[in-house]
Amino acid sequence: MTLPASERTPWSAARREAYANDQAYPDTLIAVSAASNRSKADKDLAEWLPSDGSYHCTYAATWVGTKLRWDLVVDDAERQALLGLAEDCSTTTVVYEPAP
Repeated sequence: MTLPASERTPWSAARREAYANDQAYPDTLIAVSAASNRSKADKDLAEWLPSDGSYHCTYAATWVGTKLRWDLVVDDAERQALLGLAEDCSTTTVVYEPAP
């Protein structure tokens, strides 16, 4: 069960560092063009999706996997966007390993 954000313990410096340097997980960093990186900036899934529509389901699954891996909250806008994508991604499976 995931606790609401208001009930979670703040991350330690070591946990923040582990998240920032999570190179053991293949979906942590995905090479993209500079233009794509600038386009996305700090937008979440509710505000930005890759221009290649055929990649939306994979992107959403990776996004959810990262949220689950690190026990991160999903805000209402993200949740609504994910629910909308889920209708088109019924054969997509989310795979993740809990972070160490």
